[in-house]
Amino acid sequence: MDTPTFDLSGKRVFVAGHRGMVGSAIVRRLATEDCTIIAAGRDQLDLMDQAAVRAWFAAERPDVVFLAAAKVGGILANDTYPADFLYDNLMIEANVIEAAHRSDVAKLMFLGSSCIYPKFAEQPIVESSLLTGSLEPTNEWYAVAKIAGIKLARAYRRQHGRDFISAMPTNLYGPGDNFDLKDSHVLPALIRKAHQAKEEGRQSIEIWGSGSPRREFLHVDDLADACIFLMKHYSADEHVNVGSGSDVTILELAGMVSRAVGFSGDIVRDETKPDGTPRKLMSADRLRDMGWEPRIPLEEGIKATYAWFLDHIDTLRG
Repeated sequence: MDTPTFDLSGKRVFVAGHRGMVGSAIVRRLATEDCTIIAAGRDQLDLMDQAAVRAWFAAERPDVVFLAAAKVGGILANDTYPADFLYDNLMIEANVIEAAHRSDVAKLMFLGSSCIYPKFAEQPIVESSLLTGSLEPTNEWYAVAKIAGIKLARAYRRQHGRDFISAMPTNLYGPGDNFDLKDSHVLPALIRKAHQAKEEGRQSIEIWGSGSPRREFLHVDDLADACIFLMKHYSADEHVNVGSGSDVTILELAGMVSRAVGFSGDIVRDETKPDGTPRKLMSADRLRDMGWEPRIPLEEGIKATYAWFLDHIDTLRG
């Protein structure tokens, strides 16, 4: 793996979704590469507008595309707006992938989500588990759109010989995360809860369920590094999992967050609330075998994320 199979040097690289948590991390990582980063915010380019996307690609002529743009949200948002989550994400990925083909983009990476896998997939989840069982109903609309994106990238690869690949990240956290208690994921929600409890002098924070379910987390900067690695070294049909390869219980996670925040109160388990899936861990073997490993330990990453949270708290929702 010492010699790249694809060289980013001198390339014009388009990061779709550059203002989101994932896209902004990819932009930060690309700053260390000898390439030109190009981006377009929603005020400049509506990725759901096919004609606009085609015209933009024809004018800007990117060599490389990281497709990190998506409509995202929590369980409540997915359940409330299923048409939006399916339609918007289908349009974004279809327009970008098709325009990349039309403008002869040299290489494209589609970013998916671990929710593409069956709800009861065998753990750790390997790439071949895709479409072997039913999806988690609470986010199936988003999952179906992401599966379609994987298949579309694969279809252009097979029919047109395009070097389009897909990567599937696990649960992510880090700078740019959503800390709104109404619709954030568990790790940023715990950071917000512990911070508020510390500030208000409360003696405890609450977690749902028994605290025993196990979840996997990866710092978004590690994901960005893996994306650059795959862009340089990977070219094949099947998508690749990007994860930490390890998991922790929700109770253990709450303890890590409490230590990072400096909250010394109790962690109370509300066992009247559901636990959810007992375990969700993606296999990291394929990417490890290629020679890539994450660099940011979870506890260290949580401390850095809390520092970012404090620096940006006045601008955050929730």
